[in-house]
Amino acid sequence: MTTVLIPAYEPDERLLQLIAALKAACRCRIVVVDDGSGEAYGELFDSARQAGCIVLTHDHNFGKGRALKTGFAFLKKAGEVGGIVCADSDGQHLPADIVRIAAAVDEHPDQIVLGCRHFTGRVPLRSRFGNQATRLVYALTTGRSVTDTQTGLRGFSPAMLDWLCSIPGDRFEYEMNMLLQARGDGYPIHEVPIDTVYLEKNKSSHFRPVADSIRIYAPILKFCSSSVLSAGLDFLLLFVLQFVTGSLLAAVVGSRLCSAIFNYAMNRRYVFVKKDTPRLIESAPKYFALVALVMVLNYGLLVLFHEMVGIPLFIAKLLTEGALFVFSYWCQRKFVFRSRARAGGRPPKAYFKRYKKV
Repeated sequence: MTTVLIPAYEPDERLLQLIAALKAACRCRIVVVDDGSGEAYGELFDSARQAGCIVLTHDHNFGKGRALKTGFAFLKKAGEVGGIVCADSDGQHLPADIVRIAAAVDEHPDQIVLGCRHFTGRVPLRSRFGNQATRLVYALTTGRSVTDTQTGLRGFSPAMLDWLCSIPGDRFEYEMNMLLQARGDGYPIHEVPIDTVYLEKNKSSHFRPVADSIRIYAPILKFCSSSVLSAGLDFLLLFVLQFVTGSLLAAVVGSRLCSAIFNYAMNRRYVFVKKDTPRLIESAPKYFALVALVMVLNYGLLVLFHEMVGIPLFIAKLLTEGALFVFSYWCQRKFVFRSRARAGGRPPKAYFKRYKKV
């Protein structure tokens, strides 16, 4: 039997309408996670219990990611054997689409099933722009395309519960982190088209445009920061070593080596952080091999753009650095700092915190 998991923070009557519609449309178990909505919403969640739902309660608001992980941890402890479908509480996911996702989970085991909106018709600007931006970030950092990176309608096999609980993030960034880690950890993505529904221009969404966008884009923002700091160190050391040694070659080699070591340490410690981050002896050789490859490609692309195509050197340098930035990020995520878990194998055992259940 399929379980529908619904994270809810300060929901309205649409949650109860969704529960009633699901009960009428299919035979399923419904688990609702009250993410610290407070006493004012107690009556609504009591109605959900009376309708046959299991309601888990956070003492205060932690965020959507934490609410989902609370639900996943509960299902794992309960020995869930059926598919799991996550849906939002605001009525944007139609019961028919939820049923379709449940069927797709059975047909595509051990895959992430995404209910993908196609953003046609009258779509709120922030929703259209937000999805386009995250689609671009996802494509640049993984080398693959997903139609709807922000969809809350997702399906999973029960064997994925350990992995789902191990993904970092407590708020909206959790869903993006899930997609970023999926390929490297051996979980394909299967897309199912769904209807695009926005009620009252999506006013009920608790998405915070600035704070939550920063969390979603944090992986690439941290990589940018690490790259900028490394470039600054390289620039500074070039002049210092040139002054001390009087040798341009020694200055170039020394500054590049020091900045590369600094960049490796920053990326390993702060950017590509995972519970099973590869050991130093595993990632360092790959990283410095990538550094050598990037240096060769840097020269080759400059020759191609500037000397063969005739692009001005300044523009050629910008194009080269932009292309190599994307290439370097992709290589480091996919190969250098890739999870030690085997692709398609058993993910690392997660540590679960316990939350109050009402």
